[in-house]
Amino acid sequence: MKYNFDEIVNRRGTYSIKWDGGEMIKKMGLTDRYDEETIPFFTADMDLPVPQPLIDALHKTVDHRIFGYSIFPDEYFEAIQHWFKKRHDWEIQKEEIIYSPGTVHALNIAVRAFTNPGEGIIIQRPVYPPFTAAIEANGRELLNNALKCDEDGYYHIDFADFEEKAKDEKTKMFILCNPHNPTGRIFSQEELHKLSDICAANDVLIVADEIHGDLTRQNQTFLPIAKVVENADHIISFTAINKTFNLAGLHCTNVIITNPKHRKNFTRVMGNHLPSPFTVSALISVYHDGDEWLEQLKEYIDGTMEWAVEFLAENMPKVKVRIPEGTYIMWMDFSGYGLSPEEVHDRIYNKANVILEDGKMFGEEGLNYQRICIPSPRPMIKEAFERIAREFADQ
Repeated sequence: MKYNFDEIVNRRGTYSIKWDGGEMIKKMGLTDRYDEETIPFFTADMDLPVPQPLIDALHKTVDHRIFGYSIFPDEYFEAIQHWFKKRHDWEIQKEEIIYSPGTVHALNIAVRAFTNPGEGIIIQRPVYPPFTAAIEANGRELLNNALKCDEDGYYHIDFADFEEKAKDEKTKMFILCNPHNPTGRIFSQEELHKLSDICAANDVLIVADEIHGDLTRQNQTFLPIAKVVENADHIISFTAINKTFNLAGLHCTNVIITNPKHRKNFTRVMGNHLPSPFTVSALISVYHDGDEWLEQLKEYIDGTMEWAVEFLAENMPKVKVRIPEGTYIMWMDFSGYGLSPEEVHDRIYNKANVILEDGKMFGEEGLNYQRICIPSPRPMIKEAFERIAREFADQ
């Protein structure tokens, strides 16, 4: 079927963080202003309807009228195996799959299970803020292998610095984000091999957040790192349906661990988590019948990004931005305006009444940047960009 992603679905009154969480958003310091005219694009969920087969599957679950404790049937694991073999040529064994109620939850479990207080963990800033929180809140040492940005806004790995940090005897873990949030890089097979080889040689465990792996531009290919390397015993991979199919509210991350010893340790620290029957039926549905919807979604997001880049070039040429290789995130550099980050924030958040995410949240490397999540109806995206452009018209 053909999906109409231009349709604006009113999400107010549905317990949405973006649309109903005004007071919480103010307390978080994202904005001083939040009202009925606010357009929020700060969080990574979609304002787009999910696949029809998923809706049908959830209706079937509702119609049963009983929502007791649930199991993971064989169909759950088979659906995961089917999806990753079909989409990424990655063969996953049933016993390697561990359910977690969320990716950030799984990340914190991994930090506690495989490192000790005071030990070092490498991340690559600018990067998703919960990476920093998982390290610092658990008393580990943050080691920043900052990505290097060239004049075209393209990010590269500083391998010399990475290897130096990996060789430090206190370094025990590297948290990889691929596709990278917020820069949108999809790391190449060569880059992934090199990262893996360095980590394996120095007994550094790789925890790979790959939850944006299905959200690539149509001319790009994502490679799971555990599939790329010959031996994945030093790799733990996070996959999820929440980003791909807009199901964050159903809390479903799957952790793939090849090494039986690591699998046992992760499970011991995490404890037992049972699924919601809605989560089980949702995953089985989307991994079997979500391809058509996903391809239409990717085409729509690609079109929105192309429109945004053209709009900025014409109306805000001092903003540096490029279409990312993966994710539905755009990473915009406002340094060309010569304004302080606080002034940029005020113009966007308080005057234009559009909520993005300040780049400083991703590390000091993002100080002059703004992150926008764009999987929303294009008319809504256009209104937000037009509001922002008006506030910078005098520059």
